[in-house]
Amino acid sequence: MLAITFDTPGTPSDVLQISQLPLPEPRPGEVRLKVILSAINPSDLMFVQNKYGIRPQLPGSGAGFEAVGIVDACGEGVTIPLGTRACFTAVGTWAEYVCTSAKALIPVPAQLPDTIAAQFFVNPYTACAMVEASGVQPGGWLMLSAAGSALGKLVIQYCKQKGIKTIGTVRRPDLVEALRRLGADAIVDLSKEDPLAVVKSLTEGKGVGAILDAVAGETAAQLLPCLTRGGKMLVYGSLSLEDIPVPAGLLIFKEISLQGFWLSSWMKTVTPADYQAIAQSVVALLSDEATYLPVEAIYSLQEIAQAVTHAGQEGRSGKILLRCG
Repeated sequence: MLAITFDTPGTPSDVLQISQLPLPEPRPGEVRLKVILSAINPSDLMFVQNKYGIRPQLPGSGAGFEAVGIVDACGEGVTIPLGTRACFTAVGTWAEYVCTSAKALIPVPAQLPDTIAAQFFVNPYTACAMVEASGVQPGGWLMLSAAGSALGKLVIQYCKQKGIKTIGTVRRPDLVEALRRLGADAIVDLSKEDPLAVVKSLTEGKGVGAILDAVAGETAAQLLPCLTRGGKMLVYGSLSLEDIPVPAGLLIFKEISLQGFWLSSWMKTVTPADYQAIAQSVVALLSDEATYLPVEAIYSLQEIAQAVTHAGQEGRSGKILLRCG
């Protein structure tokens, strides 16, 4: 079978290679899936550069963390019907076939196309779980950086479903109107607007209950004063690749908190009931015909260099996918 692998960490377009590997056989408790489509997420690109929380097993590491596929073989103790279409997570989903734990499968509702199912897990689960972890209730205000990203758009749409008001930040004025149409209550263009002034105006000086930040660095520091007393910032990304300079006075006198959010850790600590609640929220969000989850381009495995280069470009309007089978 064909699979994308790499032997040394580095720039994805430089180090990723197409390899011919033996067809994997599922072990007890596992299934093998024939992969249809796999998403390219920022976490995938960081993993290839050895800058992610999960480290690659080198040489010969696979790449890609989520996909949609068809179950074509089951290991001992697994009774999932062959032919089941499911989305799943694993290390190495950029391949024609993948073996993974049967417990990692999420059967895909029939109405969801493969292009959405391929994006079913990482961004939607992160978006829904973070909004719930923020503690912001319907009618409250939530702020998010990088609002034009695929995850940012999902946060906006999920909050709209729940009745939570959102203020997004961008650095490209061409994104403002599209994000407002998507459901954002306000969009702040950081290239020319003061976020604190906008937030004070919208919230009658109270501030927002929580901020979801994907950028870190000076952007996160600029947004921290927008929190209300006792509010919190959840940091789930570091697009700036910079640390956050935090004024001690904000922590002491405004009693704000700064927390990290990583879906992998959340999955290990969440209760089964809360996990099921988030799963139901994700299904409801993605099953809604009004939900906008665009795809900008689909590449073959043989086009991996072009695919990861495209995925790393700013200004994209949608997700980049790999067609694996």
